[in-house]
Amino acid sequence: MKQLEEKILAEGIVLSNTVLKVDSFINHQMDPVLMKEMGKEFARRFRNKKITKILTIESSGIAPAIMTALELEVPMIFARKRKSLTLKEGLITAKVYSFTKNEENDITVAAKFFSQDDEILIIDDFLANGQAALGLMEIVKQAGATVAGIGIVIEKSFQDGRQRLDDLGVQVESLARIASLENGKVEFVKEAVAGGV
Repeated sequence: MKQLEEKILAEGIVLSNTVLKVDSFINHQMDPVLMKEMGKEFARRFRNKKITKILTIESSGIAPAIMTALELEVPMIFARKRKSLTLKEGLITAKVYSFTKNEENDITVAAKFFSQDDEILIIDDFLANGQAALGLMEIVKQAGATVAGIGIVIEKSFQDGRQRLDDLGVQVESLARIASLENGKVEFVKEAVAGGV
């Protein structure tokens, strides 16, 4: 997605060979116009699926997920990382390890929001090692629903997350695919992403 790539080049900050900071437009301050366009693009790429719900993980995945849900006119559910006083019974739980934060979290969703007929589109902000996406897929599996696909805002293609998801046979669509963050410079994957760029 050209608009997203331009924003990454203009405002993204390369912190290391593996870490890209995008807090000025995605995961701290948000660009609502860009979020709306990302929602439209995810909806376009998954339009051929019979998606009934969007699933993400708090908190950075919520904005692109809700915009996608708005476009597809379906509910959006987010998995919680923190325990809630009001969310105690009928929970589905999975473990997710965050390499960026160097911690493991239990993510939880209320089972009542899923049915076995659901076709779930998972949306997340980053794909690196694939742990968040795999945890969300585990939630969908436990719910007895089906993963229709996975939409990623920014994929770090030099890490193994994409390969892990491809090996599972799930459709993965990334709006920006980064080939390298070497020498403080963002390099995008040259070939076109399936579904268009």
